[in-house]
Amino acid sequence: MAYEHPNTTGDDPLASMFTETFADDPIPGYQRLQAECPVVRSPNAGMFGEFGVTLTRYEDVRWALKHPEVFSSKDVVQIGNDFPLIPLSVDPPEHAHYRRFFDPQFSPRKMAELEPEMRKLTNEVIDSFIDRGECNFHEEYATPLPSTFFLALMGLPQADLPQFLRWRDDTIRPDASTMEEAQVIRERAGQAITAYFEQAIADRRANPDGRLLSMVVHGEVNGRPFTHAELLGACHLLLLGGLDTVTATLDCMITYLARHPERRRALCDDFSLVPNAVEELLRHQTPVMMVPRKVVQDVEIGGVQCKAGDSATLIIGAANVDPAEFDAADDVVLERDHNRHFAFGGGPHRCLGSHLARLELRVALEEFHKRIPEYDLAPGAEIHFSPGIRQAHVLPLVFPPGGTA
Repeated sequence: MAYEHPNTTGDDPLASMFTETFADDPIPGYQRLQAECPVVRSPNAGMFGEFGVTLTRYEDVRWALKHPEVFSSKDVVQIGNDFPLIPLSVDPPEHAHYRRFFDPQFSPRKMAELEPEMRKLTNEVIDSFIDRGECNFHEEYATPLPSTFFLALMGLPQADLPQFLRWRDDTIRPDASTMEEAQVIRERAGQAITAYFEQAIADRRANPDGRLLSMVVHGEVNGRPFTHAELLGACHLLLLGGLDTVTATLDCMITYLARHPERRRALCDDFSLVPNAVEELLRHQTPVMMVPRKVVQDVEIGGVQCKAGDSATLIIGAANVDPAEFDAADDVVLERDHNRHFAFGGGPHRCLGSHLARLELRVALEEFHKRIPEYDLAPGAEIHFSPGIRQAHVLPLVFPPGGTA
């Protein structure tokens, strides 16, 4: 079924999607959306424009991701950034110029070179809590591991991490009671991020160090240097991407494995399953629930007329559990092949750092389970996730002190 307006029963499945209750266990909600309203065009439902379009089915989301000339990403992300987020906020053909520079910086070969350093760092993080027999996984593992490594990759001081994390949270999940208050917090954080990178860019111009930020500052796009605005937009995006999504993904994965010990033990018995498990848990536990777009050409999707100027929300979490695409879509199948999920998006705007994220997730799961194969959620713990990007507020684990062989 597709319809032009939300139902009038007071039980709007679209509205519930932006609640913590939905984020805690999203698959039933995704299934309801696909059954009741797979394609919706409704008033006052968009971040911009009078109407908002929502897509939930795999094929519809795939089509939208592959056709940025219809579902545009241009300037749709406004999270306190003063400049367009490069390359996310630019569509083809200009988008390709930026990807030609950035893609080699995140190639599988280049990421593989980082693995020994990443495994060393991972075990140092585990050392900090393993003897206690308990940890707040979110604060003590999922946050410092990707954040510390990403700052090293960028060439940014580790001492600045607490400030970066505050900016991250103020941008992505601001502590506010209204949309207006949230926007003020985001804008304040965006201004602080801009000021920080103004200085960092100036430092790298004078003192290049071979790290990623320095390479961007001295890089070229389409035969010319990056403009100052492009540098600031790229740095803002890299910072948020590097500090948030892998953390959220680890929270989702470990919560699932703690609640399903038979799956966890399968991984511990055969670590060759880990790469498949990473893909399957990305699909099943999709951390980034949705991505925004803007309709720039009239188009019909699922029998609904979408108009140029409409905002659009692609529910990639729902697409990833669409039974029309995936057998046993609502279950985790560790041996699943041909897992064409959208956890990293798709089409031209597929996640720039997907190869880095896969490496971080694989190493994080392998090293943690090698040293702590048996763990549980702390007794009485209630795990709650933020909507939009599913990050746990706290994630207390208990395990044998020192781990087990």
